[in-house]
Amino acid sequence: MASLSTHVLDTSRGQPAQGIRVSLESAAGERLAEGTTDADGRVSPLGPETLEPGEYLVRFDTGGYLGADAFYPEVVVHFVAEGDQHYHVPLLLNPFGYSTYRGS
Repeated sequence: MASLSTHVLDTSRGQPAQGIRVSLESAAGERLAEGTTDADGRVSPLGPETLEPGEYLVRFDTGGYLGADAFYPEVVVHFVAEGDQHYHVPLLLNPFGYSTYRGS
């Protein structure tokens, strides 16, 4: 079965983003897990030990980290888990943009 981790980097400061609340949900909206990024910007593992194949959402509370003027107060990454592998969903964040990719 699949597993999940995440990592948030603040590209405007050139450092990990500590203290961001992150949650994992099923595509139907059921909250499966939650955590907060540590001093290295990581939440590992996030969620149950295994993820069944299917669609999932990772929600990042970027407004809580960036403050009241955040252009993107929340970032939601919708992804598909397809089997027995590890999924790493990193987020590169700055006050006016973000990007993500499938990590390793």
